[in-house]
Amino acid sequence: MTSSSAGTVHLAVYDTFADWETGYATAHLTQNGYTVRTVGLSREPVTTMGGLRVQPDLALDELRPQDSALLILTGAASWDTGETLAPFARAARTCLDAGVPVAAICGATAGLAREGLLDDRAHTSAVSFYLAATGYAGGERYVEVDAVTDPGADGTGRLITAGPTEPVAFAREVFGLLGVYDAKKLDAWYRLFHDSDASAYEVLQGE
Repeated sequence: MTSSSAGTVHLAVYDTFADWETGYATAHLTQNGYTVRTVGLSREPVTTMGGLRVQPDLALDELRPQDSALLILTGAASWDTGETLAPFARAARTCLDAGVPVAAICGATAGLAREGLLDDRAHTSAVSFYLAATGYAGGERYVEVDAVTDPGADGTGRLITAGPTEPVAFAREVFGLLGVYDAKKLDAWYRLFHDSDASAYEVLQGE
């Protein structure tokens, strides 16, 4: 399988983005035929929370939903300190309205809440009161799980949400949504990376 045969996943990048939150997802997507392209507010370099310097592949105004299999939004301090990242929440709305799925983890869930994207969708985050502080109207749809995928409705895209301590569960939902692994291998992948279950490795290898 070539690196572009499964489609392109877009990863939003911005200063202080939590680089560890999507490492499992992007690494295994790349290994399974996806191309991961980074999207910044501009093409100017950003610095992750871990101190890594990232050069975005494209600017947000260049992102077209029809070119994307999935938009991933990570946590960052800026989600809770102003409107700097609000354009990414609006881009998520554009993608969902076009039927393109979105995956948000940690602080990005608050950004989506402020945009009104969690009012009518099953979702999760760090804790319910974190999202409640945004003033959103979706509290009744909050689910106490590690990660959740809302199936979307009326042609809208599916939406994955997860809290900051659940990068493995977040990746599991991404793989399930995109069909990266069948159900048996998806379960094995999760057991291997979340539970350190060495027996799951043989299942992943097809043995």
